[in-house]
Amino acid sequence: MPEAEWMASQIAGATIVRLPESPDFPPEVSHPAQNLEAARIFLVELRLQEDELDRVLATVLFTDIVDSTATAAAMGDRAWRDVVEKHHALVRGSLAHFRGVEVDTAGDGFFATFEGPARAVRCAERILDGVRTLGIEVRAGVHTGECQTIDGKLGGLGVQIGARIGALADAGQILVSQTVKDLTAGSGLRFVEVGEYELKGVPERWRIYTTADAGQD
Repeated sequence: MPEAEWMASQIAGATIVRLPESPDFPPEVSHPAQNLEAARIFLVELRLQEDELDRVLATVLFTDIVDSTATAAAMGDRAWRDVVEKHHALVRGSLAHFRGVEVDTAGDGFFATFEGPARAVRCAERILDGVRTLGIEVRAGVHTGECQTIDGKLGGLGVQIGARIGALADAGQILVSQTVKDLTAGSGLRFVEVGEYELKGVPERWRIYTTADAGQD
């Protein structure tokens, strides 16, 4: 019956077992259409609960090359391609060193996750120092917060906050949320407050910090 097939299609791994018609079956079984709306409500609630269960605490790092379009135009296609390849190799080597996980890359930017914020900041410091030998500058943003797993990848507000913080950074600068600053107490990292900012699409104002000195491996 169409209603049963629809219900089964909404639940992963569900199968339909067809039973013989019987006048002894209760009305809700022999006439499932009567409870179709209740089934829809149940499935919506189930999905909301699953969304809550798919939330994880993670540290996110966003980096990107500053003024990449203008730099590419000045260098020329061949030279720029060589720089980008070296940049990607340097970033991936730094991620491996600090046990970061590359989530996504788009042209001149990287999105990665870490087990803790200190590793992410140290990784960003290494990347920013390393790319200067390539004649380019990179900016970075770090945030720790709850993220949501969407189609196997991290997303949600925690990721958006990290991306927005990274976009605020100047060339050669690492910006972090206050959460990162607080969680790295005792790590040897030092931060200087740069101010409170409104992050596009994110509630409230956020206190942002920058690294005060170079880190150590």
